[in-house]
Amino acid sequence: MQLRSRAKLLGMGIAALVGIPLAVLGPAGSSQAAASPTAKTAHSCATAKAGYASCKAIVRTDVVQAEKVSPNATPSGFGPSSLQSAYALPSATAGAGRTVAIVDAYDDPTAEADLGVYRSQFGLPACTTANGCFKKVDQSGGTTYPRKDGGWGQEISLDLDMVSAICPNCHILLVEAKSSSFANLGAAVNQAAATPGVVAISNSYGGSDASDASYGSYYNHPGIAVTASSGDNGYGASYPASSHYVTAVGGTSLTTASNSRGWSETAWSGAGSGCSASNTALSGAASFGTGCANRAEADVSAVANPSTGVAVYDSTAYQGYVGWMVFGGTSVSSPIIASVYGLAGNTASIDNNYPYTHSSSLNDVTSGSNGSCTTTQWCNARAGWDGPTGLGTPNGIGAF
Repeated sequence: MQLRSRAKLLGMGIAALVGIPLAVLGPAGSSQAAASPTAKTAHSCATAKAGYASCKAIVRTDVVQAEKVSPNATPSGFGPSSLQSAYALPSATAGAGRTVAIVDAYDDPTAEADLGVYRSQFGLPACTTANGCFKKVDQSGGTTYPRKDGGWGQEISLDLDMVSAICPNCHILLVEAKSSSFANLGAAVNQAAATPGVVAISNSYGGSDASDASYGSYYNHPGIAVTASSGDNGYGASYPASSHYVTAVGGTSLTTASNSRGWSETAWSGAGSGCSASNTALSGAASFGTGCANRAEADVSAVANPSTGVAVYDSTAYQGYVGWMVFGGTSVSSPIIASVYGLAGNTASIDNNYPYTHSSSLNDVTSGSNGSCTTTQWCNARAGWDGPTGLGTPNGIGAF
């Protein structure tokens, strides 16, 4: 298979890279290190069947690095300082005392150790079970973890690293569902919501558009911000992003720019969007011309294009890929937005309509497309709300 061939090449590349100097790998946070108009990628998870979800992580297969590069080099892909700068976040001072929960399927046995490598690499404070910052449980809140899955393991590492990048002072709860069925993932979400201190729950997975009548009870948690990836296959609604109860998170391409912000974004061509066939619209969206009588997605967005992707560390080998990697997908943007909610600390008194009443605190993304659709704004970026990027990306924490 092609992936096996790539895995063999990767193994040879890792051995060859051990002695390569920093300049070859490039600094995280530079657009040169992260951007590639011809990036080669692979999805971490297979397409989901009915009643199940697939993770939305996309790994770059053309970025080869040594398994551990500290202290001699910096991983490719955007790191914490770049993401905090791009979204003008108070990451150094906010978030203490709050917990961001990550819900994924299956077990990543190296999750805590890999989290330690990431945080050490970027100078973030340690987040461990021992110091009370990190906790990992199964969907019932215990320690009978499900079977290992390398693809979902990549997703877990991505999610944990993005929470660390955006809200390094937040605690992190990882809840592992025993399968990728909506029943089990939903049970894991309920477990996260029942955990004291949790203010936001990120769900970096999705399946086809579904009804809240079937699954909505899993995602309806007043006082907690529940975020969901909009999908990585372009135009077409995805659940749970199409749920009435979540903040649906789309995706952008993020690059440095010579403007006052220092950054520029366009809609990522893979970002999911759409008009749900069955779920009710958000009241806050009524004045934004979504063109959808039901639930329109996305609401907000953040970087997701793997060509302008983020640095992630994962030592549970999958398809031959291990160590420092560059990831994209709306699996990046969902934990970013959940963590911005963590920084803001307002979730006890707001719901997912809040960004619509505070859209001036977002970077409006006005160019780019994710495909063709009958209603232009469902798949084409424009001023104001659009499907791929919603209302835009964080400009500080004012919209959360």
